[in-house]
Amino acid sequence: MKVVSIAREAAADSGLDEARAVDAPAALPVRPGEDGSTAVGEAALAEVRRLLAAWLAHEPGARLGHDPEELHQLRVTARRLDATLGLFKEYLPAPLVRARKTAKAVLRSLGATRDLDVQLVALSAYCEKLPEEERLALEPLSARFTHERERARTRMIRALDSEATRRWIQTLTTATEAPPAAHGAAVTATVTAVVAQRVRRRYRRLRKAVRRLRASSPMDDYHRVRRRAKQLRYALESGAVMFGKPVDEMLKALRRMQDKLGANQDAHMARNHLTALAADPHCALPPATLFQMGKLAEHHARITSGAHATVTKSWRKVRGRRWKALRNRLGEFEQGAPESPEPVPGAAAAVDNGSPTAEVPRLSH
Repeated sequence: MKVVSIAREAAADSGLDEARAVDAPAALPVRPGEDGSTAVGEAALAEVRRLLAAWLAHEPGARLGHDPEELHQLRVTARRLDATLGLFKEYLPAPLVRARKTAKAVLRSLGATRDLDVQLVALSAYCEKLPEEERLALEPLSARFTHERERARTRMIRALDSEATRRWIQTLTTATEAPPAAHGAAVTATVTAVVAQRVRRRYRRLRKAVRRLRASSPMDDYHRVRRRAKQLRYALESGAVMFGKPVDEMLKALRRMQDKLGANQDAHMARNHLTALAADPHCALPPATLFQMGKLAEHHARITSGAHATVTKSWRKVRGRRWKALRNRLGEFEQGAPESPEPVPGAAAAVDNGSPTAEVPRLSH
């Protein structure tokens, strides 16, 4: 197994310091001071650099597969990279914006393995509450999930070793170490102004997705709400240090909403997986296992049946006083960002954000 990652090789060639990996929620490093006056292009590139360093820190552990948390952190890092490139695409060099396509492909390869990690953990927790006879009946299912996970890991490592991923890492590294841009919206627009606009836009998208939901809506619609909540959360985290307490309150509500919808999505995917296995004439699982799989599918269905109530309750926490306080705060910062800036030609340099603190919180989804 190739444990020394291509990301590390690319970073070594360009001098990127792995020790600067920061496993913290995305927050653009605003320098100097914390007033948001930093040019958005500089700050966005600094965030890409920080996330690239986090990738370097987690990829070896994800490849080894001993700790599922390493794969989770690697996937979160890729997701945050994609989110940062999307959030500030008008202010970043064109090669970085084009790199989003590869980021999404990388996310898919990581997601297949991570989903099976989640299902194995859920199955283990479910079995702990069962009588011994029923636990034994589900052992073949656990073995099947483990086998599928190993196959998914093989595909994941192949994707990490691919030429496309190598070019992706090199693009990120090169773009964040290029000379600074001398003109363009990336220089004149400030972080606070741009983030404030993005937050409003993403809040509207989340509100629209929530309003479309009905009790009979398919789980894909609920998953869309979760994605919108996550996108809003990432935008808020980019301005958390600048916008203060209103952002902290909103982030708490969004995390609760996202976590609850995540549990529903995990149950939905697990149920679909069980249904597909049971319908596969080649699965060769014993009758006792198939019977217990039916009960497990019912367990997952009970979880997903509460999705609409979950969204209704969580959304009240988001759209009420928290949004009003945040909206007022955003209004103080919204001037100074052009609505549709031209893409920045060439590349800009990353901001030197100094050394990370000794202890920082883990990345969360």
